[in-house]
Amino acid sequence: MSLLEVTNLSVHYGNIPAVSGLNVSIDEGEIVCLLGANGAGKSSTLLALSGIIPKASGTVLFNGHDISAAGSDRIVHAGLIHVPEGRHVFPHMSVTENLLLGAYSRDQRKEISHDIENIFDQFPRLRERMHQHAGTLSGGEQQMLVMGRALMAQPKLLLLDEPSLGLAPLIAEQIFAIISDIAASGVT
Repeated sequence: MSLLEVTNLSVHYGNIPAVSGLNVSIDEGEIVCLLGANGAGKSSTLLALSGIIPKASGTVLFNGHDISAAGSDRIVHAGLIHVPEGRHVFPHMSVTENLLLGAYSRDQRKEISHDIENIFDQFPRLRERMHQHAGTLSGGEQQMLVMGRALMAQPKLLLLDEPSLGLAPLIAEQIFAIISDIAASGVT
């Protein structure tokens, strides 16, 4: 059984179709890349899968459960976590506070502290900046922060929209190496 099974997904903005009849199946442990030109519907697909925008039609099964009509909160609780394009940090909050927001739905304080330490081990630059306001970080550091914040939610499947957008080639390489490490840790 696939971790994510999408059947005939369509997304519209008013009368304008953005995605029509998309079918995709993702097995646990896979790294999948959705490619297409600007305006092809890649971001719209991810937004619909994560419940941020409504689906016009289609079925989404995640981990064997139908989440087609689920709200984004239920989707997050199920373990499907979306990191949208654009590095949406909370700029006036510290790095640590941003990470804690990723664990908002969890109540295991000891585990949360342990997970923050794991994030700091995975992203050493964030440890160096743990008390710094997130809005003062570089673009690459902000991308690391939003990925770390997403990992704090303990995802089964991580949807990353344009993780290297606007980053220098060396930083983009680091981000892709981190994505490989995340996949190796068991996150699809």
